Amino acid sequence: MSFFKKLRESIAAKTESVTKQFRDGLEKSRKGFVEKVAELVTRRKKIDEEFFEELEEILIGADVGVNTVLTLIDDLRKEVKQRRIENPAELQPLLSEKLTGLLRGDEDNEIHLSQDGISVILFVGVNGVGKTTTIGKLAHYYKQQGKKVILAAGDTFRAGAIEQLEVWGQRVGVDVIKQQAGSDPAAVMFDAVQAAKQRGADILLCDTAGRLQNKSNLMEELNKIYRVIQREIPGAPHEVLMVLDATTGQNALNQAKLFGEKSGVTGLVLTKLDGTAKGGIVVAIRQELSLPVKFVGLGEKIGDLQKFDSEQFVHGLFAGLINDEEASAEV
Repeated sequence: MSFFKKLRESIAAKTESVTKQFRDGLEKSRKGFVEKVAELVTRRKKIDEEFFEELEEILIGADVGVNTVLTLIDDLRKEVKQRRIENPAELQPLLSEKLTGLLRGDEDNEIHLSQDGISVILFVGVNGVGKTTTIGKLAHYYKQQGKKVILAAGDTFRAGAIEQLEVWGQRVGVDVIKQQAGSDPAAVMFDAVQAAKQRGADILLCDTAGRLQNKSNLMEELNKIYRVIQREIPGAPHEVLMVLDATTGQNALNQAKLFGEKSGVTGLVLTKLDGTAKGGIVVAIRQELSLPVKFVGLGEKIGDLQKFDSEQFVHGLFAGLINDEEASAEV
């Protein structure tokens, strides 16, 4: 077997593995959303106003977001008229194409790392969304790539936050820089940056407090953290990722709006996507916040944090249904 054939097969196997993770992780959303669409296009014999109203209800029920749904339905109406589509079944691939377009947007969903020196990624978000777990999984993700990773326990407010990050550090095999509970988070960040420099780290992942009870204090705390990091590493932090719990649906969108106004967020991480039947929230968040989704959590295992890919996501949603169509087309 030639080198290039092996390489192609290796890439294909890796792509299939990622696709399978999206397919498995989106099973609940597929049953709660896409299968309803499939049932609709099978039951309805023509595309009329009642058909569009039912489709609208399904999309809103999947948390795609009212404004986004109205725009999407208008676009579909125009396409149906222009292409003279009469069979509802022909709308399914068109819907997947439109959803992919809505998710892709203009922003780059790559994580921007420093070309030389330490890359600093700061994590923000309310408590209970899976922020610390995400940091641990991302540490594993980068360690698998041969990067030297250090974690900064900057959430000195929540009881158990430091210990939780330490458990992840031990599990992944990376150092955790910490101080006592109640310490100044900016001081923790200073120590973490110094440790990252001394130990030749490639990536510094920084946890922060997630309380929203006193937003002004939280924002002041974050600004202080930014100033310390920027002073020690010009151009850092290179990414500020907001972690959201997909199972909370529209509440995740509200959190993002509230938290993201002044915190300099550059991208989003959606956790627990495997635990919700309302995967449409990814579309709503992407549209209403104009922020790229950079990672998604598709399960509880350490390797279940995946880089977000709009085509993989939509393919995962429509998996089975798309394959059935392709099989029918080949017959």
